[in-house]
Amino acid sequence: MAASEEQDVLAARQRFDMADAAPLLLDARMTVTSWTADAERLLGYESAEVLGRPAADLLLPEDAARIPELAARCRDGDGWAGLLSALHRDGHAVRVMVRVVPIRERGGPTRWVVLLADLADGPGWDMSRSVLERMNARSPVGIAIVDTDLRYVWSNAALEQFGGGPPHRRLGRRLADIQPGLDAETLEAKMRQVLESGRPVVGYEHVGRIRSAPHRESAHSLSFIRLEDDHGRPIGVYYTVVDVTDRHRARRRLALLDRAGEHIGRSLDVLQTAQELADVAVPGLADFVTVDLLESVLRGAEPVPGRLSDTDVVSLRRAGQQSVRAGIPETAVEVGDAARYQATSPPVRALAEGRSWREARLDPLARKWSTSAREGPAASFLDLGLHSAMVVPVRARGITLGITTFFRRDREDPFDEDDLTLAEEFVGRAALCLDNARRYTRERDAALVLQRNLLPHRFPEQNAVEVSACYRPADELTGLAGDWFDVIPLSGARVALVVGEVTGHGIDGAAAMGRLRAAVQTLADLDLPPEEVLAHLDDLVSRAAREEGTGADTLTSGMQAVGASCLYVVYDPVSGRCAMAAAGHPAPAVIAPDDTVTFADLPRGPALGVAGLPFESVEFTLEEGSVLALHTDGLIATPRTGRDPDAGRERLRYALASHHQPLDGLCRTIVDDLVPSRPYDDVALLMARTRRLSAEQVATWDLSTDPAMVAEARKAATQQLTAWGLDELAFTTELVVSELVTNAIRYSSGPVRLRLITEQALICEVSDGGATAPHLRHPKTTDEGGRGLFLISQFTRRWGTRYTPEGKVIWAEQSLTPPARDVTWGRVAAGSAVAELG
Repeated sequence: MAASEEQDVLAARQRFDMADAAPLLLDARMTVTSWTADAERLLGYESAEVLGRPAADLLLPEDAARIPELAARCRDGDGWAGLLSALHRDGHAVRVMVRVVPIRERGGPTRWVVLLADLADGPGWDMSRSVLERMNARSPVGIAIVDTDLRYVWSNAALEQFGGGPPHRRLGRRLADIQPGLDAETLEAKMRQVLESGRPVVGYEHVGRIRSAPHRESAHSLSFIRLEDDHGRPIGVYYTVVDVTDRHRARRRLALLDRAGEHIGRSLDVLQTAQELADVAVPGLADFVTVDLLESVLRGAEPVPGRLSDTDVVSLRRAGQQSVRAGIPETAVEVGDAARYQATSPPVRALAEGRSWREARLDPLARKWSTSAREGPAASFLDLGLHSAMVVPVRARGITLGITTFFRRDREDPFDEDDLTLAEEFVGRAALCLDNARRYTRERDAALVLQRNLLPHRFPEQNAVEVSACYRPADELTGLAGDWFDVIPLSGARVALVVGEVTGHGIDGAAAMGRLRAAVQTLADLDLPPEEVLAHLDDLVSRAAREEGTGADTLTSGMQAVGASCLYVVYDPVSGRCAMAAAGHPAPAVIAPDDTVTFADLPRGPALGVAGLPFESVEFTLEEGSVLALHTDGLIATPRTGRDPDAGRERLRYALASHHQPLDGLCRTIVDDLVPSRPYDDVALLMARTRRLSAEQVATWDLSTDPAMVAEARKAATQQLTAWGLDELAFTTELVVSELVTNAIRYSSGPVRLRLITEQALICEVSDGGATAPHLRHPKTTDEGGRGLFLISQFTRRWGTRYTPEGKVIWAEQSLTPPARDVTWGRVAAGSAVAELG
């Protein structure tokens, strides 16, 4: 740049430099109170001519009229700066840059410092109309001016790109005349609003289609400003138009992705997640969407590798679909039905190759790709009105789970690459949710199978009690819990009732529950008293915790039984006696035959594996028809009462006393009354109505220790079987009685008692005062004795020993409907044993 040019630029900049401005001072009434020599040189007035005069006298009339407005702006803000036209002393106008700065003094009025800079030689100040028109005409922004009737009086060439033709064709016409397809009514309403109020409308976004791109939705940002004459009267509207389609589409894509993140994957259900994917895509991206998944995905299994099908048709399962039209008329395939695709169709290729596919314009005469088994010939895309399509495979963690197909019908613009990218992104997000739901389905099904195998499928047959149970887990997603219940038949027609609770939920709690239930069943077979069963169970839990390195305050998935609770009850239908013990568990409720509700006076005891303290038991007699209600803490605990035992027991007492119905219905009703649909804790309720065996079902003989009593015992037993109509069991019963009575007389001390019971089975019991039990042996062929218990084990369903405070009881059970045997061999074996015993 030459030196002269640099000086010209510097001079031009100095004209706008307020550092060289002429200062003057105004009071609160905008009267001049100070005048400087610089101001005199700029405007020609001497100080005597200006001081005390209003500042408006120094301006041209049109700018003098703005003084009240400018004063208000200055008072409301920190000053004002702008261009004004001043009046020189000799009468000519002087263009000046003005800056007004307030001076605020505490307790006094505001004064003003005014800086004036001469802009008489400033370039561009006196631009002609032709200059302004050329500037607007060459602007890339669409610009137009309409009069008060909203008819065009001027527009630039850039406005032509938004439709409506060149500027000369617009003159005198309204927007609705030149662009009939546009929403002219809304835009003209904005113009009238600006004309009436004078307030500009800036950045109004309008979305629609224009003639230059009828198949593509466009977005434009419009700003409207009222034009006024010198007297402030409106003469028209000046407006500008900017194409913001790319910004609009980007914002819409972000909104769609945000909606996908918010609405897809709200559950761990495969079908619901697939439907959420279809719902999100319509109508934001497509008019009709289908989601088809592999059959194995719906079952929660891994997709099978290899070819999809060796036939011409590939069958997928419709998991979700949505349409802008009610009833989804585009398809006859219902959610859950099989959708059959030709092996050569684009959806199957996308599924097999794992790559997306897009067709901007479908062949209208081509048949649609999917059909159902109950559907007739496939309709064409023309019949369905579908004109553009995309197929995106549903892939997650390197596995293809299915396909999502997008169609457009009502929207005329076809799918483009941006649409495909958007579809791939939110299908990818949905694929992760679908895969999580698939994995959850697999794990949940496995866990439910585990728990179904751990809990009793049905109660065993027995005559001691009538039972009913209700089970409600707190974890409604998995349906798994750590509570359990059991009914275990014992010897002597007795029955054990068990309810327990493991800390925690889910599959770990279910596994720990299964271990405890199996341990209780094993201990129950030993015919131990309730307190001894719990003592052995406590030892097992403590030992397992030590082996796994856990403690009472550290629960692992391997052994959550530490801190578990258990209630063990034994009921004898012969005597009506009930014995029970608890390990950290609430006592059961007892409903008497007269509907009086009480609670067993039973110590709660320490939880399993925690304290190692002994357990206490209680024993009492129950009337026939009494109901025992064994339950876990979840039945009486609520968010309001917590685990307050008194409040919870009163609620349970009231519920039990308020309902009178069969046991099955009563059990369900009690749980429904006390437990919400989403329980505070896992709930198990086991109810048992007691029965008594009649005197005709039990026969008892007290025997002396004379060996001759063996024959008398056999005879008495045979006569009793005849009275019961069980003559077919006479031979085996004689064998059992001979062996057991002989052993009691030979090896034990004290009185001997023989008891026969008939209920589900024929039970033979021999009790004595000894503490040692006989052992089953396998004698050699040359041995003369020792075959008694061996023969009993072969001819009875089961046998065993239980201990009492007075000694022991050896028992054996025979089925009332025994399987066919070699009767001849049985009689010979029985006769040999009887002969041996004398």
